[in-house]
Amino acid sequence: MVPLSKRLFAEAFGTFWLVFGGCGSAVLAAAFPALGIGFTGVALAFGLTVLTMAYSIGHVSGCHLNPAVTLGLWAGKRFPARDILPYWVAQVIGATVAAAFLLSIANGKPGFELSPSGLAVNGYGPLSPGGYSLYAGFLIEIVLTAGFLIVILGSTDDRSPSGFAPIAIGLALTLIHLISIPVTNTSVNPARSTGPALLVGGLALQQVWLFWAAPLLGGSVGGIVYRLVAGDPPAPPVVGEDLTR
Repeated sequence: MVPLSKRLFAEAFGTFWLVFGGCGSAVLAAAFPALGIGFTGVALAFGLTVLTMAYSIGHVSGCHLNPAVTLGLWAGKRFPARDILPYWVAQVIGATVAAAFLLSIANGKPGFELSPSGLAVNGYGPLSPGGYSLYAGFLIEIVLTAGFLIVILGSTDDRSPSGFAPIAIGLALTLIHLISIPVTNTSVNPARSTGPALLVGGLALQQVWLFWAAPLLGGSVGGIVYRLVAGDPPAPPVVGEDLTR
């Protein structure tokens, strides 16, 4: 079994990669229309961060990179309760460090000013790219996080074809972003929301509660629904389950 300290480092680095790559594509690249990445490019960037990290650290920590995934795996009887909080702490640290790096790089452009919606923060109302309400944001975050967990649990099930889970999970996250960027700028991940919000502060930080509550609820629902449909896993819970199996 991989020691907890190594698993936590892997989770922190993996979440750093997710936020730096995904949010970085929005902050540094999507801001320039001439580059042409738009919403589609940002969605693909988030999917690629998870895909690449799943193959890189899946065998170390399980490559959760997301408190909602950690909780959902526990609800699906794939992860022990004792490791939930340490994983959450590592994930939030990784996301916050990534946001700090992004802010430092963005400050290298003359005239850059950190706006209330800077660093690709998540939000509703005035912080929603499409002006969507709190209710709409809460509902879509629950539904998409639940679906994400079902994809994760299904693709990593011992009864599924082996070796393809990172592809399915990365494409699922891409799809999720294509659907919900206009609504909340897409969270489905409390750590991804918290890192940028801590640096932006103000309204972004005031709204971050939704991006803990909704994804954690959705992740739990997804874990429970998968168990009801597919049954309990045939083996005992695996710490740091390898998503590349």
